[in-house]
Amino acid sequence: MINTRYGHASSVLQNGKILVTAGIHNDTYLNSAELYDPLTETWTITNSMNNSRRLHTASILWNGKVLVSGGTDIYLSSAEFVYRSSIGLNSSELYDPSTETWTITGTMNIGRHAHSASLLTNGKVLIAGGIHNGTMLNSTELYDPSTRTWIVTGSMHNERYDHTASVLTNGKVLVTGGGIDKNLYNTELYDPSTGIWTLTENTITHRIEHISFLLPYGSQKIAFKHFQQ
Repeated sequence: MINTRYGHASSVLQNGKILVTAGIHNDTYLNSAELYDPLTETWTITNSMNNSRRLHTASILWNGKVLVSGGTDIYLSSAEFVYRSSIGLNSSELYDPSTETWTITGTMNIGRHAHSASLLTNGKVLIAGGIHNGTMLNSTELYDPSTRTWIVTGSMHNERYDHTASVLTNGKVLVTGGGIDKNLYNTELYDPSTGIWTLTENTITHRIEHISFLLPYGSQKIAFKHFQQ
């Protein structure tokens, strides 16, 4: 990359290029963005976002644009209490790959970072959990690209951050793990048709900052980064 960074987000665009956004470098929050072209194996600078941020999400919409949501722009040390106390951003932006420009879009009802974002089968984006000003969140919101607005939907049973969220073949969203005071075993399912969350089977190991992905035959695969008692 042209600029080293961590705490950024990356997205595979419909044209095959990869968009990397924001993050932090040498204690400085970034609003810069870069494009990786796998055909030429080169990085190029694209236009910068309106806001610097870290621990945000980036979602590819049906129209090919990228929705960047939340994050934080206050420096986070490695200490857990500082990480948790940072204020989450409620701003969101749209990147248009055809013009390489960013525009401000709707404002979330609650600022948050370390949340999850899922593109639903109806084209809306579900934001779940995260942290705001030291408070772990169980609240969730939906972004509607047709109106560029956010609306509150049903809350999860548990507050959590640094969890994962996966859209299943039936259109429901499976949320696993994450942290509150202790990392979570439990998992929850969101039904977009009702806006309701239901608890489902626990994972064998409690975990945080893990990854999850949907296998071709519909099963869910989870790999851990770390877990704690």
